[in-house]
Amino acid sequence: MWPRLTFLLALSLSLLARAQEGTEPDTSREPRAEDLRNIQSARGYGMGGAWRALGLGAEAGTGNPAALAAFRTYRVELTGAWDWVGQDASGMVAVADSSTSALAAGVSYQLISLGKGTERATAHLNTVAMAVPIANSFLIGVSTRYLLMRGARQANAITGDAGVLFRPGEAFALGVSAHNLIGTGNVELTRYYSAHAGVLAGQLSIAADVRADFTTNERTTLTYSGGLEYVFGQSFPVRAGYTWNGFTRGSEVGVGIGLLTPGGGLDLSYYYDFGGEKGRLLALTFKVQVR
Repeated sequence: MWPRLTFLLALSLSLLARAQEGTEPDTSREPRAEDLRNIQSARGYGMGGAWRALGLGAEAGTGNPAALAAFRTYRVELTGAWDWVGQDASGMVAVADSSTSALAAGVSYQLISLGKGTERATAHLNTVAMAVPIANSFLIGVSTRYLLMRGARQANAITGDAGVLFRPGEAFALGVSAHNLIGTGNVELTRYYSAHAGVLAGQLSIAADVRADFTTNERTTLTYSGGLEYVFGQSFPVRAGYTWNGFTRGSEVGVGIGLLTPGGGLDLSYYYDFGGEKGRLLALTFKVQVR
């Protein structure tokens, strides 16, 4: 009798373990919703993905659109990035003008290639953003985004973002933003939110981002990012940052260097994903800036 009971108990435990394995979330890779959220400049990658509060790049309108009005400049940026493990690649052209008038505006075009072999897809993501300061310390912004995707994954959708940024002084910034507010029914454009903070203290910049997704996994998924930058000799920025990805439950690290000139400069960054597909990404940005 005891051998039979032992056998039945072992069989029950085995079936229960298999059932539990089938219900655990798959953290081997990020969901499709994350593929288009992290397309940024080399500076952003170098700071570990913490960049939305700073408003220092022409691509600010793709993060928190309110950050476009943080500084009165005219900026043009060209970025290319390649992940040779995941075989993903992206290119971005971004233009932002916050010096011509009080109403800041930005336009960006992103070309993204995702997946391998028969799963390959190509996405064209266009963003038009506007921002305006209120009382010089409170900034509001909105953006419209159009996604066209072809290949193994299909999409043809329009959505939008909105954000606010509070700058009590030139050295501090606090912001919140909501993304993909217009529902499209597309898995690449699910809604998420971000809260972010930045400190600009002379040659030192510090930033932190928290992204919250309440819909992709039908539960709250949080992703935390933090990074810093120090400019040596007012010309050579060095950057480092860290992300804890709530989807893959893994760590991601970014490092970067750059060269600043009176009219622009360039940035080079390396981004390593310890979880998911263990991607390794290089990004290079050329930029022109006129104050």
